[in-house]
Amino acid sequence: MSLDWLPREGGVKDHNLWGMEHFGTEAPCTMYEEKPILDPAGNPVDGLYSAWITLNNPAQYNSYTTEMVKGVIAGFHRAQEQRNVVAVVLTGAGSDAFCTGGNTKEYSEYYAQKPTEYQEYMTLFNAMVDAILLCQKPVIRRVNGMSVAGGQEIGGACDLSISADTAIFGQAGPRHGSAPVGGSSDFLPWALSIEDAMWNCISCEMWSSYKMLRKNYISKVVKVLKHDGKFIRNPRVITDKWLDDGEMVYGEMASGDEAKAAKALAKECTVDFSLLDAEINKMMWTFTNLFPHCLTKSIIGIRQKKKYFWDMNKSDHIFWLGTNMNSEAFLGFTAFNTKKITGQDTIDFIKYRKMIGDGHAVNDDLFEAVLGTPQQK
Repeated sequence: MSLDWLPREGGVKDHNLWGMEHFGTEAPCTMYEEKPILDPAGNPVDGLYSAWITLNNPAQYNSYTTEMVKGVIAGFHRAQEQRNVVAVVLTGAGSDAFCTGGNTKEYSEYYAQKPTEYQEYMTLFNAMVDAILLCQKPVIRRVNGMSVAGGQEIGGACDLSISADTAIFGQAGPRHGSAPVGGSSDFLPWALSIEDAMWNCISCEMWSSYKMLRKNYISKVVKVLKHDGKFIRNPRVITDKWLDDGEMVYGEMASGDEAKAAKALAKECTVDFSLLDAEINKMMWTFTNLFPHCLTKSIIGIRQKKKYFWDMNKSDHIFWLGTNMNSEAFLGFTAFNTKKITGQDTIDFIKYRKMIGDGHAVNDDLFEAVLGTPQQK
């Protein structure tokens, strides 16, 4: 029996909260674009798209400003509500960085010593991570360069990562006045061993994409450097080498003369993301040929494991981070923001530890003692 006699509304409802007001094209901004799904032959599939959310602030290594955070939230919401969008790609503009976290200039010049303001900002930041984790579409991180600090944290909220072999990964908080509580302390232990997660979070070492692939943190690494028209591996990374003590080195950054030679070779290369984007297209094609609701249910079932710990801790972090803006965050962000004046991007840690150990008050005298001084011109 037909049910055509039942009264039904025509068309579809608009569930978007915002229009396009949080997106732009001129840096610094967040860009939103819907690109056609491509079949294996490279032909566009009519009516089906991937949504690309791009952090566009290449001059500052795609660090996100407050307005850019709003754009990421709006972008994931919009992608989720577009019925013809199959999956989402989160990436950065240019070839140097995916994202290096929050905008240190904004932190230093506006949020430093304003704990309530920074708590408001961190509420937005948490909403950005939530927007990724709650998006009802698969989320691919297209790692086109450095994925550092908050960049590694929002990247960790994504479902799958395909990386250029020029990318590096790591945290910066303990060196520059913060802590990796924007996701990395919750997400990394699921992918790495507990000790690798610990060291990555606290050491501020930068790890290559090959090392991250070996440690099961990312899905695939792709060549992006071309020399004399041919793709070559990133020469700055040692991919296979036995040390004198018998240890195998894989994915470590070159050092010394080896690093100098590698840097010189890399300068002769051009950057070509065609292989990276081909892998994105393959993944999109896989998603396109799956039941969408079953796909979403499967993704959410896996996400819940890392989301559990994120939800457990995220609210308390806001208040610690705000309070920290009166002390170590002020010092760390100020030092980084004034490095062109002082010639150094960190405080004098030895002097700071000694003064704190002697019971010195955290005041302007301490700040002046441990921050760098202007260089003579």
